[in-house]
Amino acid sequence: MNAPAQQPQNIADVLNSDANDQVGALHRKWVSPVELVDAAIARAEAVNPQLNAIIHERFERARSEAATISAGPITTPLHGMPVVVKDLEAAIGGEPHHMGSRVLKNLGYRATHDSYIARRLKRAGAIVIGRTNTPEFGSTITTEPLAYGAAHNPWNLEHSTGGSSGGSAAAVAARIVSVGHANDGGGSIRVPASECGLVGLKPSRGRISKGPDTGESWMGATVDGVVTRSVRDTALMLDILSGYEAGDPYTAVPFARPLMEEVGKPVGFLRIGFLDHPLMPGGVDHAETRASMATTRKLLESLGHRVEDAYPAAMDEEDFADTFTGIVSVATDAGVSEIEALIGRPVTSDDIEADNLFLREVGRTVSGTQYVQWVNWMHAWSRRMLEWWYPQDGAQPFDILVTPTLAGPPPKLGWLSGPEGGMNMRSILQYTAQFNVTGQPAISLPLHWSADGLPMGVQCVAATHREDLLVRLGSQLEAAAPWSHRMPPLV
Repeated sequence: MNAPAQQPQNIADVLNSDANDQVGALHRKWVSPVELVDAAIARAEAVNPQLNAIIHERFERARSEAATISAGPITTPLHGMPVVVKDLEAAIGGEPHHMGSRVLKNLGYRATHDSYIARRLKRAGAIVIGRTNTPEFGSTITTEPLAYGAAHNPWNLEHSTGGSSGGSAAAVAARIVSVGHANDGGGSIRVPASECGLVGLKPSRGRISKGPDTGESWMGATVDGVVTRSVRDTALMLDILSGYEAGDPYTAVPFARPLMEEVGKPVGFLRIGFLDHPLMPGGVDHAETRASMATTRKLLESLGHRVEDAYPAAMDEEDFADTFTGIVSVATDAGVSEIEALIGRPVTSDDIEADNLFLREVGRTVSGTQYVQWVNWMHAWSRRMLEWWYPQDGAQPFDILVTPTLAGPPPKLGWLSGPEGGMNMRSILQYTAQFNVTGQPAISLPLHWSADGLPMGVQCVAATHREDLLVRLGSQLEAAAPWSHRMPPLV
């Protein structure tokens, strides 16, 4: 990690800085964990009533933990840095864990033990000040659960934060904390990062353990990570969170060296495929998206990269979306069945939202044979996708694929949660879920702001296990087109 260039003038300067600078200030004792946690809590109390980002406060526990860390020696990499954790997976023992659902909220459900990712955060010295808002079971890309109400975008409160990590993204964008836990099954790290002006890297499958309760979900599509305000912060946190845990069904190839050592390192001249148009009939083709991609292409070319209109042909296969939805429906049925076992009765429409009840009903009609056939189809499709990065015919491989993160600016609240929400989601979510299935790392970078002042991300996808390349390219783009000076109006 890098120490701040100079001592900050006040605690607000530290709070508004990125995680690396916060850690530098903590390690140099320019600020104590108590002071920084108190500042984060004060910011949350000031802006969260408008954002509805943090839904489970743990302010007093956080203050107590900060006092304990402040009284001792500096022994951990984060040493009392405040963070937030999404209320979906990443369970903290003894604390609320409702996954955006009314039934678990009404039950007052609390987790029985720590997840491995929560354990790693604690061991690194992070202090969780709260758990953040998420759509029910993380099954959509806007954070508007009936259980807790909508999270609001700090860039414009009438707009979505994205989902399913929308609460964490809003908290980081509003400078409550510099790091927010997130997870991603079809775009749920990258989409909120895009809509809130943040960096969101979806790691490779198996990079971060989902234990001890889960080995995989959605056929291995879901992964954990973070949303941050800088590429180096994402590198810092992945170095802390990554690694095999006993019993993991698979694990990603370890980094050759810490990702923090990749920040700012030469990336060379890459062969980059470029996709700037809708993939499907009826897909949103927004002028702001076209503008963001045109600007990004010029930027990449100015840095010496070879940019070509190219992308994996398998991305055009129409069966992908329906097959993936089928797999998610089976997982939804299994998850709802676990809740029924917990509450001792069948769920009703008062317990589970309509879209998830529908998915559950679809999942119940799927035979074991059909499910295995879908999984096998997805494995074969993934091989067709990855041939673009690993050609078998001796052709030169591509290094990176660049696409929009989302096919348009952040939509207004209600557009993705109303009666047409499902169809609207398909029209705008065109570029992210594919890489959950292939297991590749992909990063959304805040490279464009619309004429209305709304952030829009650009996605870069690398070959399997090549987070190092994404960090190098991301830090190059951040230096060439910096975004750290941009602050949402709420701040």
